[in-house]
Amino acid sequence: MGSFLDDVNQRIDGVDIQNCYHCQKCTSGCPMAQVMDFKPNEIIRMVQAGRKDALLRSSAIWLCASCETCVTRCPNAVDIPRLIDVLREMSLEAGVVPQEREVVQFHESFLGTVKRGGRVNEPLMIVSFKIKTGTYFNDVIVGLKMFMKGKLSLFSPRTKNMQAIRRIFRSTAKS
Repeated sequence: MGSFLDDVNQRIDGVDIQNCYHCQKCTSGCPMAQVMDFKPNEIIRMVQAGRKDALLRSSAIWLCASCETCVTRCPNAVDIPRLIDVLREMSLEAGVVPQEREVVQFHESFLGTVKRGGRVNEPLMIVSFKIKTGTYFNDVIVGLKMFMKGKLSLFSPRTKNMQAIRRIFRSTAKS
């Protein structure tokens, strides 16, 4: 059985986190670093050190906004959002129940609509998320305003090549 680092490197395919030399530019530009229990550079260090359990139970992997500021600032183009996506999936596979449950439910709703239609279908995603969280009416006024301004449509386009989408999801499915 390989190490945690080997497992992560295999899953992110082509992004070698060993290229990080801990200059901390990723963390200094991260808009979410203040609220994370582990900063972006610390996440990389924890993977390198094999601290799997602490990392998969951390709130940091769920609080990352995937804005890619870290990648832009990194002199070695270490793709931290891609790493964090892998860590999120590993956390879910391990059955970890994060404190940021609504973030996980949003993640599941988002991926569910992509799996069904090849793209994010905002209305279906919102309905799925609201059902999962039980927060049915929290954003009704905001949603209506967005709809009235044309920022939210009832119908989303579907991907023409659903076979390719199904192949992607099958290839990444847990064995």
